[in-house]
Amino acid sequence: MEKKQQAAEVSRKYKKKNQFVEVMVRISKNKMAVLGLIIIIIMVLGAIFADQIANYEDVVIKQDIPNKLQTPSADHWFGTDELGRDVFARIVHGTRISLYVGAISVAISMTLGGLLGAIAGYYGGKIDNIIMRVLDVFLAIPAMLLAIAIVTALGSSMFNLMVAVGVSAVPGFARVTRASVLSVKDEEYIEAARAVGAKDSTIIWTHVLPNCLAPIIVQATLKIGKAIGFTASLSFIGLGVKAPTPEWGAMLSGSRAFIRDYPHMVLFPGLAIMLIILALNMLGDGLRDALDPKLR
Repeated sequence: MEKKQQAAEVSRKYKKKNQFVEVMVRISKNKMAVLGLIIIIIMVLGAIFADQIANYEDVVIKQDIPNKLQTPSADHWFGTDELGRDVFARIVHGTRISLYVGAISVAISMTLGGLLGAIAGYYGGKIDNIIMRVLDVFLAIPAMLLAIAIVTALGSSMFNLMVAVGVSAVPGFARVTRASVLSVKDEEYIEAARAVGAKDSTIIWTHVLPNCLAPIIVQATLKIGKAIGFTASLSFIGLGVKAPTPEWGAMLSGSRAFIRDYPHMVLFPGLAIMLIILALNMLGDGLRDALDPKLR
């Protein structure tokens, strides 16, 4: 009996490994997805080693008025802003903030939305109707307007910003998870788990949700890009990260007055926002194609 269990465990691990390899091979054949992945890796590495690339206090925060409003050069690759701070260094450190806020806010929305969607899809009936009708109310409110309302009510801070962006994305995750749960909850292995007396919570966490991960992962990849865009938008209108903390949306907002004479101050933060969102969308599309069983 023990040998059979060990053999079954090895078989499951081998199958999971093969599935991961298969997904990676399918992604590697998608040139746009690979390009998006390369851009993301470069930005993540820049965020990790931001302190080694540029000193935070001396280059990013400290003002250097004599060198203000310089155009791109060998000394300042992206030029300097109105306070003499290096734009390249601020963008590099801003990458850390944007990725951090985007990842945490999506983790919040994925956890709450996934839990609500799993409960609604698994139990159905009145519970499903109540949860989904409440989420429909949130869906009726534009996501950006909902995020603005939450930040305005809670106050402007990085934590409140992550909560606002995360809550605004909960309905989307809930609907995706619910649809996936509905497609697997009547499978034979779920019926077998019920037959041996497994609790509903155990079935949901160990059998249902693991088999619904593919669409959730794709949704999360796409939503991180959207969350970064929301973060930049809220910071642009003064409801996000506050100065002097380097954040792409705040950098755009502070550079509006110089857009005619010093366009580099607006160009490079805008390109950073565009690149990371584009890369995440390309990777998300690649993951969706790689995880789609109809294309295998």
